[in-house]
Amino acid sequence: MPRVVLYQPQIPPNTGNIARSCAATATPLHLIEPLGFVIDDRQLRRAGLDYWPWVDLQRHGDLAAFQHHRGSVGGRLVALSAHAEQPYSHFRFAPGDWLLFGRETEGLPAELLAAADARLGIPMAGGRSQGGGVRSLNLSVAVAVVLFEALRQLQSTAPQAT
Repeated sequence: MPRVVLYQPQIPPNTGNIARSCAATATPLHLIEPLGFVIDDRQLRRAGLDYWPWVDLQRHGDLAAFQHHRGSVGGRLVALSAHAEQPYSHFRFAPGDWLLFGRETEGLPAELLAAADARLGIPMAGGRSQGGGVRSLNLSVAVAVVLFEALRQLQSTAPQAT
């Protein structure tokens, strides 16, 4: 099962919506602090509705704490970025992948992108690389797009029950 990781998320409704997607897919959600909101923020609870009890939520005090945890568990660090050139749809996901998403306003720091095992992007017809003005998708939309593709791939390669 892949895991969703949010690096210092800033907008409560995005994190709440991502938590809802994680609850719906039984995908663990990891938050790397500092957060731009209080975890019991009313908007965060509202966006996640009453699904929070079904979210496998883990918080990490900082990037070093997350990296230590990831090192003890294993798995590839797969960074998502508007600056990546490999489309997420051309990548072969693995069950232990950590799907890392950056801050809504700044994305991921360059050193974290460089340290990732893979760097993926979501192609957009109106993207800046194609002369458009769209920089990125909403964070909760980007997480859903990539998470569901990873799950689709992993379910299609799982042994079928007879």
